[in-house]
Amino acid sequence: MTRQKKTRKKGNCSRREFLLGALGAGIAASGSSFLLGSCTKRDWRADSFIARVSHYEANIASVLLEGFRELGVEAGEIKGKRILLKPNLIEPHVGAGHINTHPNVVRGAAEAFLRFGASEVLVAEGPGHSRDSVLVLEESGLGDVLVEDRIPFADLNYEDVVWTRNRGRTCQLDGFFFPKSVIEADLIVSMAKMKTHHWAQVSLSLKNLLGLFSGARYGWPKNFIHFAGIPQAILGLYQVLPPVVSLVDGIVGMEGDGPLFGNSVAHGVLVAGKDPVAVDMVGKDLMGFDTWSVDYLNLASWAGIGQANRIEIRGESLQQLRRIYQKPPKI
Repeated sequence: MTRQKKTRKKGNCSRREFLLGALGAGIAASGSSFLLGSCTKRDWRADSFIARVSHYEANIASVLLEGFRELGVEAGEIKGKRILLKPNLIEPHVGAGHINTHPNVVRGAAEAFLRFGASEVLVAEGPGHSRDSVLVLEESGLGDVLVEDRIPFADLNYEDVVWTRNRGRTCQLDGFFFPKSVIEADLIVSMAKMKTHHWAQVSLSLKNLLGLFSGARYGWPKNFIHFAGIPQAILGLYQVLPPVVSLVDGIVGMEGDGPLFGNSVAHGVLVAGKDPVAVDMVGKDLMGFDTWSVDYLNLASWAGIGQANRIEIRGESLQQLRRIYQKPPKI
């Protein structure tokens, strides 16, 4: 597989030191607007790519490169860029692969972006329930992948933060404190797990972005988001971030009492796209949710954020891959 240039010999530091320190000096800001997904126009079409992937030992990098081509992504759009992969790592759970984004999906995404010419790929997350991010990495299995492939990790819960004014005004917060790695990224890839959620109905690529907030600044769990309104906070956050694209891991999803206590679903799908709103519309359709049963997607459609209506499916058939997920309990 394609790997980043090693900056340290593996024997010179412990696993925990590598995971906590590999980011080094951080990412330089570029001001790029490539692959911009946060368009608010209603007169354009968004493409989403659906792939059938039956197991996590598949060649996921090749699947994603095919998705790039189907979505019209050119290598020149990624060449020389610094890519932040944001998986869904909510809690440490050994052997519970339907809770967190699978390590092999993260590995495949890193390889795909590097093969397309990215100058750097890092993984970044701020787990919402655990103060020890390295423990989450270790017990999810992602720590092994990061060490083996020399992929740097940014612990967003403890990075220095920078104030960013809320320009979108979808929610009433004046602004947000973002970790430096977030605001300095050229492109954020929201690598969500396809799950139900007892507050948001579904947990897909836009809901996954809430893990970009700093736990040291906002606490554990990050309940200020609930007080601001979950749909409003999700979309308000999306409007002020650097460009975001989506990759949803539905190879094994979760139904019922998600995002933690539901049952696994062997669904066998990956969904990707440049517009997270469109990707989440496709994702909730694949899960068998009614068109307007997800509040944040309703709000996005009403406010003209992203594309919730004119969506063209690339790759596999949505109808053939749709499953009916058990709905979450009302809390």
